[in-house]
Amino acid sequence: MCGIAGIISTDSLGKEKLNRSIEVMNQLQIHRGPDGQQIWINPNNNVGFGHVRLSIIGLTSGDQPMTDLYGNTICFNGEIYNYKDLKEELKYDYSFKTNSDTEVILAAYLKWGNDCVNHLRGMFSFAIYNGKTDQVFCARDRFGIKPFYYYQNNGVFYFASEVKALIPFLDEIETNETALNEYLFFQMGLGYETLFKDIKQLSPAHTLTISNGELAFKKYWEVYYNLDFDHTQKYFDEKLQELLYDSIKYHTVSDVPIGAYVSGGIDSGVIASVANKEKSVEDELMAFTGKFSIGDLYDESMFAEKLAEKVNIKLLQKDIKEHDFVNNIEKIIYHLDYPVAGPGSFPQYEVSELAAKYRKVVLGGQGGDEIFGGYTRYLIAYFEQCIKAGIDGTLNNGKYVVTYESIIPNLVSLQNYKPLLKKFFSDGLFDPIDKRYFNLINRSPDLGNEIRWENLQVSNPFEKFQKIFNGDNVGKDSYFDKMTHFDFKTLLPALLQVEDRMSMAHSLESRVPFLDHAVVEFAATMPADVKFKDGSLKMVLVNAMKNELPKEILDRKNKMGFPVPLNDWIKKGIVHDFVNDIFHSDKAKSREYFNHNEIIKGLQNQNAFGRKIWGLLSLEIWQQQFHDQHQKFKNLIK
Repeated sequence: MCGIAGIISTDSLGKEKLNRSIEVMNQLQIHRGPDGQQIWINPNNNVGFGHVRLSIIGLTSGDQPMTDLYGNTICFNGEIYNYKDLKEELKYDYSFKTNSDTEVILAAYLKWGNDCVNHLRGMFSFAIYNGKTDQVFCARDRFGIKPFYYYQNNGVFYFASEVKALIPFLDEIETNETALNEYLFFQMGLGYETLFKDIKQLSPAHTLTISNGELAFKKYWEVYYNLDFDHTQKYFDEKLQELLYDSIKYHTVSDVPIGAYVSGGIDSGVIASVANKEKSVEDELMAFTGKFSIGDLYDESMFAEKLAEKVNIKLLQKDIKEHDFVNNIEKIIYHLDYPVAGPGSFPQYEVSELAAKYRKVVLGGQGGDEIFGGYTRYLIAYFEQCIKAGIDGTLNNGKYVVTYESIIPNLVSLQNYKPLLKKFFSDGLFDPIDKRYFNLINRSPDLGNEIRWENLQVSNPFEKFQKIFNGDNVGKDSYFDKMTHFDFKTLLPALLQVEDRMSMAHSLESRVPFLDHAVVEFAATMPADVKFKDGSLKMVLVNAMKNELPKEILDRKNKMGFPVPLNDWIKKGIVHDFVNDIFHSDKAKSREYFNHNEIIKGLQNQNAFGRKIWGLLSLEIWQQQFHDQHQKFKNLIK
């Protein structure tokens, strides 16, 4: 795991200027790779790459940027899990000098050109300079696990693993109103734009070729929901088990000891249990979890303990306190680059800090909910559709809707969602399913006078939502696939941004074995009643991997997804004082899009799991960290 950076110009920038600029980019990302940093500049002084390295594979022979014998130079961030297989396949075409997966990408590029990405199994973002054509070829992995941000101005193209490395080159920092509007609706974006007006990201499963200042993008992979109604539940269970064991085995390839996040849920439990058997180094697997000791709603550590006891792994825990929030929330937003997703980034940061004291690599369960259908809101949406189908007499039409008789035993999972149910059913009941899911995930109705909506010159993002929700790659009749697909395309990249930044803030590599394209492609063939039979969330995953989990995890109905007690803390004490100070600052009072008086009024009136204050606080801290500090960033390259 590393950080990459680069500058590509149509004209010579001068070696000294190019070197200094990339040196600054490296330093702004040094937390991603404290084991070493390098700079490479081409003979024409119009292309330069930077790299900061966290040594995981090829510890003594994987320094970057790396140049092959044919004049191609790469800077690469990520891990290629099938690099040994590829090396064996390519050894007759290429003379390898190192044991690193980086050189395997160079060899693959030499043999297959831009199509090399289709041979790679792993997480990656990279740029390759072609010494013969003077072109630069860039790529990002299928799911967007590894980041790739870019900015282009006056014929110069800049890229980096993190936005902060690009900020010194911005003429000014402006907020992207479209991205801000999407954040206010969903606490995430719906595409390649960021909250910074001029900075974009290379979309997952895309390549980018830069030639004479022109950018050419190409999509190289898509997931298609071609449902398989010919096979039995037993077939899907057994095949999924086989694929997951294979993926987890590949994800444990490492030259250093590994660890695992264990939340007390199914996803992380499965990963940790199998990894403990498949790890490639002798050192014991260590597990890490966090908790808030202020009541059962915020403490799931007992389930993590049950998992650790069953599979015999050492579990280290962090009891997260109010002072941790006050001390670290500004660091968290800085490392995120811009606000995204919910408050889970806070405990993720804390647990990553703990894990980094003992390991350089950690495995996590990210992706399981989006692939197999684990979010409780799917149950809410289907509950409504069952009622509608019962009224319309269409319950037995097709293979896509569970019955209301079978779903009833699982409704206990909705105990803590009564406020959401009340709001969801109060308006638009039985509308078309795209409108219903949009309303279910739309957070903007909670925001009123806190936002100066009149200053946001953008429209409701429903049309953009519809294009993703009703994508051509998803069957028209499956509500379940439409919901999970939308989250796979939008929420998952947001959560992967959190996963990457919170781990890399502590120089820790995070791997996500569910996001293996063989697993994802197979899961997309499963009919809804295989994944979601009788309203049981992630039924196929539970069936396939139940032997890896303790009974307590298999039977639980109250998984909450690491809730954060921010709205309890904010009512008094140091968190209350800290948040009030943030919103009472002179800068906060002058924001273009926010009304600080209305925000302050609402601080005491949030339900336990509401995310309004989290979103508004994150946006204000983001502006303080970047907008208000822009000159400090610019001074770095003077």
